Amino acid sequence: MKTPQAMLLVLLTMAAISAVGAGTAGPVKVEIVEAGGRYQLLRGGVPYKIKGAGMAVDHIVAFTGHGGNSIRNWTTGNEPQDIMEFLDQAQANDVTVMLCLPMQAERWGFDYDDEAAVAAQLEAFRGEVMRYRDHPALLAWIIGNELNHGYTNPRVYDAVNDVARMIRELDPYHPTTTTVAGFFDNVVADILSRAPDLDFISFQAYGMLFAFPELMEKAGFDKPFMVTEWGAIGYWEVGKTDWGAPIEATSSQKADVFMRANRNILEQFDDRLLGSYVFFWGQKQERTPTWFGLLTENGEETEAVDVMHYIWTGSWPDNRAPQVRKILLAGKDPAASVRLKTGKRARARVAVVDPDGDPLTIRWELKPESQATQVGGDFEESIVSLDGFIDDADSWTAKVTAPAPGAYRLFVYAYDGQGHAAHANIPFLVTE
Repeated sequence: MKTPQAMLLVLLTMAAISAVGAGTAGPVKVEIVEAGGRYQLLRGGVPYKIKGAGMAVDHIVAFTGHGGNSIRNWTTGNEPQDIMEFLDQAQANDVTVMLCLPMQAERWGFDYDDEAAVAAQLEAFRGEVMRYRDHPALLAWIIGNELNHGYTNPRVYDAVNDVARMIRELDPYHPTTTTVAGFFDNVVADILSRAPDLDFISFQAYGMLFAFPELMEKAGFDKPFMVTEWGAIGYWEVGKTDWGAPIEATSSQKADVFMRANRNILEQFDDRLLGSYVFFWGQKQERTPTWFGLLTENGEETEAVDVMHYIWTGSWPDNRAPQVRKILLAGKDPAASVRLKTGKRARARVAVVDPDGDPLTIRWELKPESQATQVGGDFEESIVSLDGFIDDADSWTAKVTAPAPGAYRLFVYAYDGQGHAAHANIPFLVTE
């Protein structure tokens, strides 16, 4: 008769075997090596240059067509896509995946002084590690996403270290990291002192990314790291209207930020930067439906995808996205804090060009301003569009009738018929 411990070992072994997709070749060892003060990521003993993006659902084939080779996600749960299927699809396309174990954040009400809850979370992650550790597409483990958002209890990083130590015992083939929102001396100090079993720290920054060289030099931070989210300037970092609505850049202005961030910042850290992942290869509602996504809700690619294609391949795609020149409402641009009177009509104009001369179609859309207060990319409900307030909604110049008093945002999209789109929006306030 087998002992309980032996039975447990058999069950865990069977689970690990069954978890690996059919026909896969087993795990590929990933490690970090240092020589002459330069750090490098090796996969299967060969230097591995990450061309990465954050992705939640399967856009893998199009992603690889632009030169991408690695994905990071935010949960090992089966939402919104089955993780094993995701890994299998990545493997079929020669793409690696950094899997994120969804550690509970203090801002969600989790108490890291609750030893029983912390132990239960660790045990749950043990099962996730056993389930996916042998998949050949796995590149590394991310232990929690931006756990520093609103944290007051540094014991969260004791728990991160417990998970890192557990992974090292169960899966010596894949390194571990945790992601941090921004770069803050106290957070980095907490992680270095409380989670020494991590292989490296990952940072996530948008506008703040441009200050990283100065911040890291001031803090004396000289360790290897990744940037696991970067992209458009965040809604918390931009100028605002008189009533506090963030002013969103056009899709073309964002593309320029992507190019400058890569050239001026990321490429300058080539001695310590193990890899970076642009955010977000998909679409999501975060203050607006267009703020961070490189794709539209229907999957059209924006100009930022063209930029990443250029960064990853050294050449521009054969057909490029439309480019926004300006958007105006009542003759004013987004920074002018546009105000309208209820029931009055105002003209909206957009100027867009297509590099390939493709004919463009236009769509205008009106939404109430978001009232969301979430941080750290936490889920936000989509905002329903308002019908009946826009005339000539498929024209370069639309007529907008001001709704009831309140804050609103007018969106415009331009489509080239080749799977690409440009977009812009302008916030405005309606008064009596």
